[in-house]
Amino acid sequence: MRAVIDRFEGELAVMEFEDGYKNIPRKMLPPEAREGDVLVFQDEQWRVDKGATRNSKEKIEKLAEELWED
Repeated sequence: MRAVIDRFEGELAVMEFEDGYKNIPRKMLPPEAREGDVLVFQDEQWRVDKGATRNSKEKIEKLAEELWED
């Protein structure tokens, strides 16, 4: 299972899954997890997928640059 952290609301992480948003207790996530990170649920725990997070952020930056090109 894969999801992206949209935002934190108190002790909850609002996470975007393929089928919508769900609230996950922040204490279930790794302490280094940040907004925008891609997380994978594996072996009964969440972990940050650093490669997928990096790719996602690069795509967003590229789209933003294209938006502002003349």
